[in-house]
Amino acid sequence: MINKIFLLHWLLIPFHWQPYLPHQDNQMNLSNKTIGRTLRLGNRLAALIILMLLPVAGPAQPADQISNPATNTPARARRPENLPANPRLPSLFLIGDSTVRNGQGTGTGGQWGWGDFLAPFFNTNQINVVNRALGGTSSRTFYRDQWPRTLAMLKPGDFVIMQFGHNDGSAVNDASRARGTIRGVGDETQVITNLITKKIEAVHSFGWYEKQLIAETRAKGAVPMVCSLIPRNNWKDGGVARNKNDYAGWAGQAAQAENVPFLDINEAIARLYEQLGQEKVKPLFIVGAGPHTSQAGAETNAVCVVATLKGLKVNPLAKFFSEQANAVRPADLSQPAPKPAGTAAPDKTEPE
Repeated sequence: MINKIFLLHWLLIPFHWQPYLPHQDNQMNLSNKTIGRTLRLGNRLAALIILMLLPVAGPAQPADQISNPATNTPARARRPENLPANPRLPSLFLIGDSTVRNGQGTGTGGQWGWGDFLAPFFNTNQINVVNRALGGTSSRTFYRDQWPRTLAMLKPGDFVIMQFGHNDGSAVNDASRARGTIRGVGDETQVITNLITKKIEAVHSFGWYEKQLIAETRAKGAVPMVCSLIPRNNWKDGGVARNKNDYAGWAGQAAQAENVPFLDINEAIARLYEQLGQEKVKPLFIVGAGPHTSQAGAETNAVCVVATLKGLKVNPLAKFFSEQANAVRPADLSQPAPKPAGTAAPDKTEPE
């Protein structure tokens, strides 16, 4: 930016006319001096014109110090973004809803996601564990709004574990969140004018979004894995409600259709809860907060994720496990779960 003070100072400097000294080249000297005076006068006139055209403003301000016009709306704090600590290493990306990462991952309200406690089970000198889950998202809204940024980070040799379902049962279109998906794993489509974005949107099935995430992960040379959603603290006659008839079952179908590893943590965690008993499970959840877990609950679920990984016939993450993971017993879900006393509660999935 041109400095107006400098220009003004330059304009006010007195003209230094050279005295006229007669000599033999008098005519040439006269011509040269006349041209010089004309050029200097022309330069000052041009500068004066520029000065008049420049806007009146104070000194230049660094970009990070320029303030926006005053408003009554406070600035929104930017959510911290989890990135690979060492981009040269392979990365394990976790994507999902608030049961994977709650809020900013700081335990606000005592609520935690299992993704915040998974890293200690891996040798982080060999692999990054990057929790990019976002609370309130469904498979649809994460794929639409959050996935492009994660996808851009993927490189060959990376891994993605996805867990969705808790919010997919919401309304397909409303003025609140408009995040629901079509039930099942089919190719049905519902075209809507989104009441929030005001844009036309083609809404697909839960399974369709999971398959898209799988395909796009593979296209980047990374390895996709599918988790079923964690169970809620729903009990009846000693049994924990599973979700085999909806989102846990559909996640398994999508994984099977695409031939990728399936981590049935819905079943693994439910079995553990039944072993613990209802009273011991209560502290694992936040009262009145739906499926949201306490720190103890999130840590318990992280152990179950590792157990289901170790229970796979082929575990693509086995070589990255830490000593802490070695102490976790593999989950054997090949046999039916022991029947608890009484009848298990029916499947029940409600939004966060």
